[in-house]
Amino acid sequence: MLNEILADIWKNYRGRLLCSLFGLFVGVMFLWLGFFRALFLIICIAAGFFLGNKLDRKEDLLEWLDRLLPPGYHR
Repeated sequence: MLNEILADIWKNYRGRLLCSLFGLFVGVMFLWLGFFRALFLIICIAAGFFLGNKLDRKEDLLEWLDRLLPPGYHR
């Protein structure tokens, strides 16, 4: 009975639950670490997630750097 209720809640409200938990986590980080330290930590986590996603998809990071940086910068 409880498993069915939890499964139904997860199925219908997954995004709201995950984003609410993420918001709680970010709020606690701001209170615990301070604004700029928490912001720096969030930026580092996002950069790690982005690079990990590129590696998981087997994309070439050097090709991505060539598009990101000015021409002739990376050899």
